[in-house]
Amino acid sequence: MEDIANGGKINGPTNPMVTPLLTDLYQFTMAYAYWKAGKHNERAVFDLYFRRNPFGGEYTIFAGLEECIRLIANFKLREDEISFIRESLPSTCEDGFYDYLRGVDCSDVEIYAITEGTVVFPKVPLVRVEGPVSVVQLLETPLVNLINYASLVATNAARHRFVAGKSKLLLEFGLRRAQGPDGGIGASKYCYMGGFDATSNVAAGRLFGIPLRGTHSHAFVSSFMSPDEILDKSLNSSDGTTLCEDFVSLVQAWLRKLKRSHILGGLFGETNQSEVAAFTSYALAFPNNFLALVDTYDVVRSGIPNFCAVALALNDLGYKAVGIRLDSGDLAYQSCEARKFFCAIEKEFNNPHFGKMSITASNDLNEETIDALNKQGHEVDAFGIGTHLVTCYAQPALGVVFKLVEINNQPRIKLSEDVSKVSIPCKKRCYRLYGKEGYPLVDIIIGEKEPAPKAGERILCRHPFNESKRAYVVPQRVEELLKCYWPGTSDKHREELPPLKDIRDRCIQQLEQMRPDHMRRLNPTPYKVSVSAKLYDFIHFLWLNEAPVGELQ
Repeated sequence: MEDIANGGKINGPTNPMVTPLLTDLYQFTMAYAYWKAGKHNERAVFDLYFRRNPFGGEYTIFAGLEECIRLIANFKLREDEISFIRESLPSTCEDGFYDYLRGVDCSDVEIYAITEGTVVFPKVPLVRVEGPVSVVQLLETPLVNLINYASLVATNAARHRFVAGKSKLLLEFGLRRAQGPDGGIGASKYCYMGGFDATSNVAAGRLFGIPLRGTHSHAFVSSFMSPDEILDKSLNSSDGTTLCEDFVSLVQAWLRKLKRSHILGGLFGETNQSEVAAFTSYALAFPNNFLALVDTYDVVRSGIPNFCAVALALNDLGYKAVGIRLDSGDLAYQSCEARKFFCAIEKEFNNPHFGKMSITASNDLNEETIDALNKQGHEVDAFGIGTHLVTCYAQPALGVVFKLVEINNQPRIKLSEDVSKVSIPCKKRCYRLYGKEGYPLVDIIIGEKEPAPKAGERILCRHPFNESKRAYVVPQRVEELLKCYWPGTSDKHREELPPLKDIRDRCIQQLEQMRPDHMRRLNPTPYKVSVSAKLYDFIHFLWLNEAPVGELQ
């Protein structure tokens, strides 16, 4: 797995394109205007959050924090980058600004964030960024970019895991359909975080330590014409004690035996010989990892019997085949038929565990198709999911925003005719309150200087903008959500960045402790996000104070 830190120094972003220039031009124009006005070092606080859960659900997985910290820890403009900024800004910009940029880093920036892999909800700050206003503005676009897709695809993966169930193997096969190399790499990382078990993406496996899975394509099967093409037909037994000099003939013998048997109910005659040649060749190459794609010609009449013949021949030599992959057609029916064949072979030939042979399904799967398979009944053990997963086909963006909430210790609010876009002002702390059954009940946002909520104490929780929505909560447990991940040069304790496997484990544990009605696919119960009574009053005071008063004539 990648190294997060090297000798106490946090390594740079995984993607070398993530630099201080990965931002919008207006961040630099604002930085110049701040500098020109002498405001560039004013202390500002920004909240990064989102307004609505994706995919019609009621939860989101927070992801991308590690890459943000990597950027912040290494944020420094090179001379060639400053030269490009000079070329891009109007010639009237003064030279002193570029001298200022040469000294810009994040040593005076503080980052408070929710732990990566946490289940999160709208309006709750995922990241709080505090520092010199011009520096923090330069961080806005890259932080939003690094968190937006990461959280979206991790949530998409978690939703696929939820509908597939805990026992199924989930394989991410999306690289070829992803939006470019970075989309593919990011998808593999955050799908694994969201609960997938493995990826086909070799680069992501190397970068992040994600388990790799893959077999062969239809091209490999159709590249063979007949078993005569196989030149080296020998195969040692698994324990190395015996040598089968003609594995091809052994496979053919098993194929004839299966044809004579009543097991397959006369459903096949002569199977496709180019297919059996391909399967035999693949088994010779990977006797311990034989998994065959069986739908190139005909699943029931050719693919399955050919696979079974090769698997039985391997078994004679002490090997255990892995299973089959189905990539087209009626996956529910085909998987059930395959399972019947496997179980019948186990019984007929006294071949233990053959009935439990793995069945993998692919073919443009998504949440809906997996849900439909569950309702039909199927025998699929593993799902290979690509396009709909990594492209987040059901929703292309999460809608993360970055809003100023305080400057020079003065709270600021952003107003809108759309109440959902009104920001929650001031520097804040956030807590998750748990009920008697161990489920999270509500997230509450309070002012930084308010006393923290305590277990066993009665707390009034208010909707930020709707005065009639309020409730008292007596939490059994209280969890503070925002933790310090980058204190700059201060002496504050900094949370360590955990390895990806630990984040994945946290994500799975978080999902398991959520109340089931918040998690269901159809009409989930909204999770409550609230503010303290004191913060509620302050929001509405500032709202009235900042909103212009109309005049009727």
